[in-house]
Amino acid sequence: MVLKFVHIADMHFDSPFTGLNSNGDLGNVRRLEQRKIFKKMMDYIKKNQIEYVLIAGDLYEHPYVRKSTIEYINQLFQQMKDTMIFISPGNHDPFVKGSYYDTFEWSENVKICKSELEVFQTPEVDIYMTAFTDFYKENSNLEQVKVKAPEKINILLTHCDLNGSKDKDGFSYHPILESKLEALKFDYIAMGHIHRTNFMPDKKIVYPGSMMSFGFDELGKHGMIVGELTKYELKTEFVQLDDRIFEKYEFSVDDILSKEELIEKLNDIFLEENKMYEIVLVGNRKFAIDTREILRLVNSEAILKIKDKTQASYDIEKIAKENNLRGIFVREVIKKFEEGIYSEEQVKRTIELGLEVM
Repeated sequence: MVLKFVHIADMHFDSPFTGLNSNGDLGNVRRLEQRKIFKKMMDYIKKNQIEYVLIAGDLYEHPYVRKSTIEYINQLFQQMKDTMIFISPGNHDPFVKGSYYDTFEWSENVKICKSELEVFQTPEVDIYMTAFTDFYKENSNLEQVKVKAPEKINILLTHCDLNGSKDKDGFSYHPILESKLEALKFDYIAMGHIHRTNFMPDKKIVYPGSMMSFGFDELGKHGMIVGELTKYELKTEFVQLDDRIFEKYEFSVDDILSKEELIEKLNDIFLEENKMYEIVLVGNRKFAIDTREILRLVNSEAILKIKDKTQASYDIEKIAKENNLRGIFVREVIKKFEEGIYSEEQVKRTIELGLEVM
């Protein structure tokens, strides 16, 4: 028997897209593109007669998701009567009382895990599923799982933090060591939670990554894992679904003399279609840089952010020793920093603007 499956995770339906909302209407555009991406996956499933869909958590955003969105998702599921859909709730869409996993009447072909561990059995395959029943999950008991029928195909579907630990606020998101997962002898382990894929051909412990990029901390291609699995062989491939790619572009200001020249040169950059850019300014600057002003004046909707990582070409310590207006000015600004009136960033900007005017 050859089992054909699609593995996805971290769709985050109805995410507020807070990082993109400052760029016009892009947040709303991306919410529409979520639906387009999900429907693209469904069309692929129907066209290729995929038998199993493995959704490894964070299908939607619990605080924000609307019932109309859940109904839209479920309508797509209902159109695939010959496909079984398995959902392992994650930390953004936990199975909690009153959630849509708890109260909504899902299509008959949808199986949602409601507890720490459940097993769905067919004559050919056993699918082990876990669920977040709260927004955090301190410990993992997966290392205690015993495969009931080793002669069958066995799949583990889980939302977890592979090789993870507590975050900076002391919270855990189902951490587990990869070595412990390997010891369980599953034929495929479908994971969610990390938004960047770790896909490699024939790899058995896999993050598909988020189906779409949520910003510049999620660079590269986003999509799904498509696989064919027997008891003795695994074949997988990564299929891109998100047409947009977020990319960072370093731009040197070493030879640029003014804000106006910088804007002109940024307008002349070749930017690829369907890519969204964060311009990272580097090098030694000879003028004050206000990234918000430059972003406003640059004539390209593809440039979403501009980050300043340049260094001042001024020798502040040397100027502070000068017995002239420049030296007096720099010493006064440094004094305000030492008195706690100015932050380090304010000192840098004030000195640069003052020296530029002088």
